[in-house]
Amino acid sequence: MLYSCDWENQCDSAIIKSMARCTAPVKGHSSASAAANCPACRNRFGRSFNSYGYARHSQDSSSYLSSRSSGGGRVSSGGSSRNTKPRWSGAASSQLYTPEEVRALTPIRETVEKRASLPDLRQLFLCHAWDDRQGVAKDLRDKLVACDVSVWFSENDIGLGEPFLRAIDKGLARSRIGIVLVTPALLKRLPAAGVADKELSVLLARDQLVPIVHNTTYEALREVSPMLASRNGLDTAEMSIDDVAAKLAELVTT
Repeated sequence: MLYSCDWENQCDSAIIKSMARCTAPVKGHSSASAAANCPACRNRFGRSFNSYGYARHSQDSSSYLSSRSSGGGRVSSGGSSRNTKPRWSGAASSQLYTPEEVRALTPIRETVEKRASLPDLRQLFLCHAWDDRQGVAKDLRDKLVACDVSVWFSENDIGLGEPFLRAIDKGLARSRIGIVLVTPALLKRLPAAGVADKELSVLLARDQLVPIVHNTTYEALREVSPMLASRNGLDTAEMSIDDVAAKLAELVTT
């Protein structure tokens, strides 16, 4: 009968001897079957090979490399890799999306496609706070125009003496989809039920609204407009304003 110490000594001795004949340096252990054929590792690891052997390390490395090559490992605030391309993204596009972004933008894209046959529609209606009209709203509009997107923008599309609200109403009717630029200024304006609030109400009634969150958070937006905060969109905390414009351009181009 062997005592526990004798059993352990014999096991250690057997392991040391078998390790001398390990075939990994020559043949490698890239799979469970390879390890099972190795006289050293099949005795040492047995059924636990998949938990401790080379195969798991190889699999983890492959997954890591795949993630790195598909999206650079960039992660959004939701924890998802930005490594997806939606069906409307061109083959030459360098823009990558999170699965959440694709899910949020797909219904908007369907609206774009349905309204593509309607004549004389602007591709985008830009809803923004009055305070942002010469700042970030204008910057986003200019970047969209540079991407060949037609944008309804109050600073350019409301003529002198034209009734303000009626002009906005026409602009909403003649645009395929709308984007709302969510900034600290907009969050201050919405409770006052001004023009931006009226624009937002119309856009929320249809499935054609993309929120663009800039210099604020969805948590802050939820305090002011839970309905708007329930719509997933794009966030400049996760990408540049240039990338936002590029993605919107892909979204509305048919």
